[in-house]
Amino acid sequence: MSAMLKEQLVKVFSLMKPGMLFQYEPELDAFLEFLIWRFSIWVDKPTPGIALMNLRYRDERAVEIRENVRTGLEGPGLTVAQKMWYCIAAVGGQYIWARLQSFSAFRRWGDSEQRPLARRVWGLMQHIEGLYKAASFGNLLLFLYTGRYRNLIERALRARLVYESPNMNRAVSFEYMNRQLVWNEFSEMLLLLLPLLNSSTVKSVLHPFSKNKSSSSTEDDSTCPICRASPTTPYLALPCQHRYCYYCLRTRCAAAPSFRCSRCSEPVVAMQRHSSIVEHKTHNQ
Repeated sequence: MSAMLKEQLVKVFSLMKPGMLFQYEPELDAFLEFLIWRFSIWVDKPTPGIALMNLRYRDERAVEIRENVRTGLEGPGLTVAQKMWYCIAAVGGQYIWARLQSFSAFRRWGDSEQRPLARRVWGLMQHIEGLYKAASFGNLLLFLYTGRYRNLIERALRARLVYESPNMNRAVSFEYMNRQLVWNEFSEMLLLLLPLLNSSTVKSVLHPFSKNKSSSSTEDDSTCPICRASPTTPYLALPCQHRYCYYCLRTRCAAAPSFRCSRCSEPVVAMQRHSSIVEHKTHNQ
């Protein structure tokens, strides 16, 4: 959820100075985590993901004193102290550690041979991180075995996720998901087909249904209908005998064997060199 909110917030500042949010990324992450904590755990409400699984937080210390308690149905929620310590550890702890890592990496504590104190602090940070990862892995194994305390913060605060109600109605609407799947498939089909279409072929097919037939009939026959310039090395499209540039006509016929004339939409079956060029050459000779 924090990643989704962060993505939307980054889009808001997409037109700002590049890299402006990068230097404040730890503060942004901490702010989003604080908002999630403020409107979920602090007001005794589950996060959206926890609510979908019909879970809530319970103070396991108060439950252990009682007897004959059904797991997930009875027991008080978290105390104010537990909520505050959860915020300090989950939000403040992650922010301080992220800032400390970025500061030490920027100061290059790990590469400083002349400052033994900085190098010792860097080594101590690496040891602390390794111990934390090992403890998290051990807690994961215990969680898979017992089903209690999914992370170290919950284990330290004795905050356990339990069922909120014995029954849960799973009424899921697939209307929006189906609509999204249809549009995704349609867009992928268009991305596949559009590069394969020849624009000139589409224009020639739609030409008989166009409304501007009079303008096309009065078009100047001295220009190539493809490049709209005076034909270089003029060639005639057979059988309609409209003049084209050699390279324009040759490339279109090679790309589309069923190429139609851009002026009259008649299929081009062959091409012939314009006779006026030959007559002009013989007259000069």
